Amino acid sequence: MPSSWSNHILHSKKQACVALSTTEAEYIAAGSCWVQILWIKQQLENFRLMVNKVPLLCDNTSAINLTKNQIKYSRTKHIEIRHHFIRDHVSNEDCEIQFIEIDKQLAYIFTKPLPRERFFFLRNELGILDSLFCLCCANLCVSF
Repeated sequence: MPSSWSNHILHSKKQACVALSTTEAEYIAAGSCWVQILWIKQQLENFRLMVNKVPLLCDNTSAINLTKNQIKYSRTKHIEIRHHFIRDHVSNEDCEIQFIEIDKQLAYIFTKPLPRERFFFLRNELGILDSLFCLCCANLCVSF
């Protein structure tokens, strides 16, 4: 067995949960994101910077509806209780989930391969400079 294989086998980890639909996957991802937002809010409060509501942007309306609906249906009863954490925060109005169109989803720059024009548009929306210092060649790289 090659050494690279053995490294992957030794460090492999069973997936924590398996989503049965894109709605469920987005719902679980939104809950995970909300946990991170709460942690960042706590860190900011430690520096005496108070943040009220942080909007959580989601491009899946079914996942948004799932966070707002407290009724348990047969389609959602298999989702582990820990993933319903976000429902409690939405019902307590701690969390505000808003719909965002796919074209305006800034997270895609980090998660999807994009055409050049789309990449430059999202990079601009994030406020990232057009010229970046390239670490690999120690030159100033300019986009076209």
